[in-house]
Amino acid sequence: MASYLILTPPGAKNRSEASDRYRDDTRFIRDGFSWTAFLFPTLWMLFHRLWLYAVAAFLLQGIALELMRQPGFFAAGAALLLGVHVLAALEGRHAISNHLLGRGWTVQNLVSAHDLAAAEEIHFSELVAQAPNSNIHVKNWDIPATNTNTSRQGPSFGLPGYDGGR
Repeated sequence: MASYLILTPPGAKNRSEASDRYRDDTRFIRDGFSWTAFLFPTLWMLFHRLWLYAVAAFLLQGIALELMRQPGFFAAGAALLLGVHVLAALEGRHAISNHLLGRGWTVQNLVSAHDLAAAEEIHFSELVAQAPNSNIHVKNWDIPATNTNTSRQGPSFGLPGYDGGR
């Protein structure tokens, strides 16, 4: 099962007022390994508008290729190149969510599902289930936490008492 982070853009309608526009603007970002980001990290980052990450990946890949051409540094260059690819594949989707959150998007939900269709079905089915109910009465649940035990003062067996003392 995969986890899907569900984000909505700034100014989106509330989930209780679900509309087709809300459903169209919602982004589902899968948490996990991305083969496309592993094979083509710079292009993948450019496609997802992660400009600074793409520039950094491009520069690191260039440095790695230059190291691989130098005698005695092939292993270091290959390790750097592999590291860039693995890092892009594992953390690329997290960078997308951070980029969107920085632009004002809000996290609506986190859903575990086998695929995107199941995640969408789970998320949007919760919209109907969370309809506001006006028949529920609010009750004051603030109960004072006073110690009413008058038989013996202090804790038993060295444990703290219910009033917070020792």
